[in-house]
Amino acid sequence: MSRIFRGFFIVWTMLRFGLDELVLSSFEKPWIRLLTRVVSVGRNLKAPRGERLRQALERLGPIFIKFGQVLSTRRDLLPPDIADELARLQDRVPPFPSAVAVAIIEKSFGKPLDRIFESFEQTPVASASIAQVHFATLPGGREVAVKVLRPNMVAAFKKDLALMRMMAGWVERASSDGKRLKPREVVAEFDKYLHDELDLLREASNAAQLRRNMQSLNLVLIPEMYWDYCMPDVMVMQRMKGVPIGQTQRLRDAGVDMKKLARDGVTIFFTQVFRDGFFHADMHPGNIQVSLAPETFGRYISLDFGIVGTLTEVDKEYLAQNFSAFFQRDYKRVAELHIESGWVPPATRVDELESAIRACCEPMFDRPLKELSLGIVLMRLFQTSRRFQVEIQPQLVLLQKTLLNIEGLGRDLDPDLDLWSTAKPFLERWMLEQVGPEKLLAQLKAEAPTYAKLLPMLPRLLSQYLKAGPSVSRSDLSELLAAQKQTNKLLQGVIYGGLGFVLGLIFMQVVLRIRLF
Repeated sequence: MSRIFRGFFIVWTMLRFGLDELVLSSFEKPWIRLLTRVVSVGRNLKAPRGERLRQALERLGPIFIKFGQVLSTRRDLLPPDIADELARLQDRVPPFPSAVAVAIIEKSFGKPLDRIFESFEQTPVASASIAQVHFATLPGGREVAVKVLRPNMVAAFKKDLALMRMMAGWVERASSDGKRLKPREVVAEFDKYLHDELDLLREASNAAQLRRNMQSLNLVLIPEMYWDYCMPDVMVMQRMKGVPIGQTQRLRDAGVDMKKLARDGVTIFFTQVFRDGFFHADMHPGNIQVSLAPETFGRYISLDFGIVGTLTEVDKEYLAQNFSAFFQRDYKRVAELHIESGWVPPATRVDELESAIRACCEPMFDRPLKELSLGIVLMRLFQTSRRFQVEIQPQLVLLQKTLLNIEGLGRDLDPDLDLWSTAKPFLERWMLEQVGPEKLLAQLKAEAPTYAKLLPMLPRLLSQYLKAGPSVSRSDLSELLAAQKQTNKLLQGVIYGGLGFVLGLIFMQVVLRIRLF
């Protein structure tokens, strides 16, 4: 019965905000457009469609708000006006009662609150769609932040997700445009994201990995996780003290170098992407602060690690070569990369895809290089590729969404930020690593265990061979000597080839540095 009532509430909300009109208006048949006008009679549907969709999701509660946030990242699938409106969804959800939070903590640890914490602030300092945060103090005086999962989230999640799958099936069967939007795949992607965020132990492990990766950079602070106090629905971490990055005037008054802060933010992101292939994928201003403490003055503070992105070596190579080809206006190479990656059907004509990409991207070069947006570059490439039935990889869409966040943040701090000049060294270094001696040494190092096992066996094998020498016939001995001479020639060829290869690598690095960038 609860599912039925929930279903009726969702349908009523959709009708109230005119989402039925939004769906029906996408059809081109005249009788359906007439039906759209009929069902709109008596309802005030003057607000833009994106605004009505956002308000409906807010009315439906935390699960649908989170769905809207995830949906806003799929700019390769959504019209720009809807994507922009959904991007306004923030984690400004009313907090749940503190008594409920305390009950969840006590149930997780199996002991009263006063035996867990020395002190605990009942009023939450932050409230999001998935969890809320309280400040506390551990025994011994360590100040911590306690993140508590909202109650009954898993049960509510399962019910709402079942309804979302059903509605996604309706939309997909309704029209060809509905099929192109792939609503069921979007719901499946949301299912994955939400499952990850509903497990606070997973979030804690993400934070620990990022903290380890970023430790040597000295540009960003990531809270330490206290593993003895981390559970699937409760996470205790080091309390971070900083100024929200959106309070730019306060940061300027404190003496923070805003231009350096903007460059550091871009450096952090590209280090995570091209060096580590593991990046914080939810870097909106609400999750970023700046430290004003004397020992860490001007460093970033990252929070909320429920969503992270990962990139393989293939993904990184695709990105680096795409950016490089784009900024050289080599649109044919961009088209070839799409086909080589396997994301475009093999029968796609390179010249047609090249022409479409040129028409989309060439106008961007009418502006100064510093005004070019790498996030917009990716978005336009995805949108252009849509007509060629490109299967965009989720990790790249997540990257594009995060890159847009970083660009917007960086240019708020420094309007003159040249993102390309900041990204260029990372792209250059990565590409040189793929063709330089460092890559060769890395591969040799990877094969070293195999060689180490074979080398100790060589004396024994040689001894066995020499002992068996007298039994070898003269003809066999002649064949062995001939084979040895051939082997010597082969070894000489390998040595000369190796020297030539090393010299070639040096020459390629020089050429790449001079011409590629």
